[in-house]
Amino acid sequence: MSLISLARRGRAVALVVGALMLVPLVAEARPGGGRSSGSRGMFSNSAPAPTNTIPGGAQSFQRSAAPSPSVANPGMGAGAAAAQAARPSFARNMMMGIGAGLLGAGLFGMLSGSGFFGGLASLAGILGFLLQIGLIAGIIMLAIRFFRRRSEPQLAGAGAPYGREAYGAQPDAAQPAAARMGGFGGGAAQPATTPIQLEGADFSAFERLLGEVNAAYSNEDEAGLRQRVTPEMFGYFDEDLTENVRRGVVDRVSDVKLLQGDLSEAWREGSTDYATVSMRFSLVNALYDRKSGRVVDGNATAPQEVKEFWTFLRERGGEWKLSAIQQAA
Repeated sequence: MSLISLARRGRAVALVVGALMLVPLVAEARPGGGRSSGSRGMFSNSAPAPTNTIPGGAQSFQRSAAPSPSVANPGMGAGAAAAQAARPSFARNMMMGIGAGLLGAGLFGMLSGSGFFGGLASLAGILGFLLQIGLIAGIIMLAIRFFRRRSEPQLAGAGAPYGREAYGAQPDAAQPAAARMGGFGGGAAQPATTPIQLEGADFSAFERLLGEVNAAYSNEDEAGLRQRVTPEMFGYFDEDLTENVRRGVVDRVSDVKLLQGDLSEAWREGSTDYATVSMRFSLVNALYDRKSGRVVDGNATAPQEVKEFWTFLRERGGEWKLSAIQQAA
């Protein structure tokens, strides 16, 4: 293979890798970036109850400070770790195969009188070959990480869902307790939770926060975000905003309108109240280049429709704050 052919193939592989590396940049913008982030107290590892607004339920958290099931159950974590250790590493085997191939090519070159690197058409040839292998290995590792993340199990609720009322309507009866309350079972006893009854003012607060959180995120107003979200959620938003600055873009959100909503669950843990609501809303969202003001992703005029579960919490006597965002399953 000539040096020119190697260079051309290297450029082609580089273009493919570049296209794959751009995938995260054109992912959904808006607060949360189209990911499931945050915590739902004791129920962080349980899916919210489905509603009329989002009957298919929610995705499990991709970013969360809540302990994973393996942490809550050490035996399960040890078993998973042992299984992972016993499973052969695809990347390790692949790199061993590549190394063996390079060694064989070098030895063949020596035996044929061309030198150790002669079998790969000179030093430039082997460097080009190694570049291609490295890029291909990167693509494979990205694919492995993507499918491994997609294959993570989504935990369902362990008992019957809470009673649900139309979003924004004041319930006329206390919501029934769920069978799963009082602990997850199979381990140390968890603090009991109690279903709570929400009022019209609570639903109005949820709708107001939907608009205010989006506005603060769009304006990169960190003080405004701190007032309206939990420290955990602020950390995720701050991380996303910092990444936007690094990439030289700004995420603008406008015209946020709630179209439909339902209460999924509402409960109390100690002195903290939680409420998870499903919301279908529209907004106008686009990413702009910070220097030129040019739209680099999204649409600056056409509204898009979004379905998400938002979880809010409040300390006794305090204001509601955003605790989690989960995408529809």
